[in-house]
Amino acid sequence: MGPLVGLRRAACVITFALGALANTGCAGHDVRVRDSLAALDRGSMEQAVAALDQELGVKSPGEIPPVSRDEALLLLDRGSIHLAMGKYEQASRDLGAADQAIEVLDLSTSKAADIGRYVFSDDAGPYKAPAYEKLLLNTLNMLSYLARHDLNGARVEARRLAVMQKYIESLGDEGALLGLGSYLAGFTYEKSKARDEALLHYDEALEYARYKSLRDPLRALTRGQKTTIHEAVDALVEGAEPLAPVEETGEAEILVVVGFGRVPPKTPVRIPIGMAMQIVGQELSPMERREVDSLVLQGAVAWINYPTLGQGRGGYEVPKASIGEEILPLEQALDVEGEVRSAWHKREGTLVLAAITRLLARTAASVAVAGATAAGINAAQDERQRRDGSAEAVGMLLGFATSLTMSALDTPDTRSWSTLPARIAIARARVPAGKHAITLEVRGQRRTFDVKVDAGGWALVPFFVLR
Repeated sequence: MGPLVGLRRAACVITFALGALANTGCAGHDVRVRDSLAALDRGSMEQAVAALDQELGVKSPGEIPPVSRDEALLLLDRGSIHLAMGKYEQASRDLGAADQAIEVLDLSTSKAADIGRYVFSDDAGPYKAPAYEKLLLNTLNMLSYLARHDLNGARVEARRLAVMQKYIESLGDEGALLGLGSYLAGFTYEKSKARDEALLHYDEALEYARYKSLRDPLRALTRGQKTTIHEAVDALVEGAEPLAPVEETGEAEILVVVGFGRVPPKTPVRIPIGMAMQIVGQELSPMERREVDSLVLQGAVAWINYPTLGQGRGGYEVPKASIGEEILPLEQALDVEGEVRSAWHKREGTLVLAAITRLLARTAASVAVAGATAAGINAAQDERQRRDGSAEAVGMLLGFATSLTMSALDTPDTRSWSTLPARIAIARARVPAGKHAITLEVRGQRRTFDVKVDAGGWALVPFFVLR
């Protein structure tokens, strides 16, 4: 085989590699949800769901496909949109299916996935949801059950939430307590006539934030007396007069939950290798730092792929609520965007370090391919072909193809629950039994809910505007 033939074959390998990349597409998760999020920005939730259905490959709207890996995230997105649309059964079905899949993924191990993550990209491995996503999954599903007055389903989610909180706490994660979930769990048990469980969860919620809307319900639950074991509850009702529960007064309760805006999405960026080294260079071994410096001096690398957080949407809006002509005061229940950014900053350095480590692994792989190829050609060709340098050239080209292929496959891991609201506010009020018009407004959307509550009864009204 002449030198030109060898070079042509090497060129064919490069062309094949590039063609394979073009055919498989190395787009990250952000591309898969782009059309759905754009539809939400336009205010079209139906189109947002349709875009997710297309990505999920379902045959009929709202169908649950076989759930594995990233499909679970798409179901989370579709579930929160269904919640915003008032399709509570579909929301519970989506969130429940995603919950099971994410639990399996989080506990799964795969050597192939580990190798893929080490060499190619973090998104080659199983998706591991951060603490706030796991807890909000059960929280929003509990909300879906409460919206349709299903206390049995809500209690199941409350128990799952409690188990997950304890598990995350055992791992030393500071984000193991999100007040909204504990608040809703307390509400669930209170309306289930389980006073002790209600007080336990309300106490946990008050450790997260001092919810003023809980003062009157806790006056009724404690009858104005100290509990002796729930310090946060006792602090809130200290000095308060006892209050008769709605079951005795013939009144009813309405709980309003308003979610608005969207959390910052993960977006792919390329940053200079020098900037990456400034961020995490001290975490590398001296040998690794020398390898990176050598690659930079050779001009072999100038950038690394890196995921970062984009801009959130609408998190600083002020929602409005009223019952009839009376203004209903809202208070912040949860700053979801704040939780997202806090969790991200804890992981940012680790992700940059992983990107540099993959760079070195790819370089080692391309060198190995080049060496192995040159050795094979040397064994097969005569002395004249070796002297003209064709073997080395072919090896260099194949090594370059390997490096190029792996670099193109290193897509930043942009997987996340994209349709979480940036903030969630709540309001709670005692009302006379009967019909009430509840008007909610945020992010340019205004809606009136006609709610009927019986004496001693309750209703939960969710209003989510994900734009």
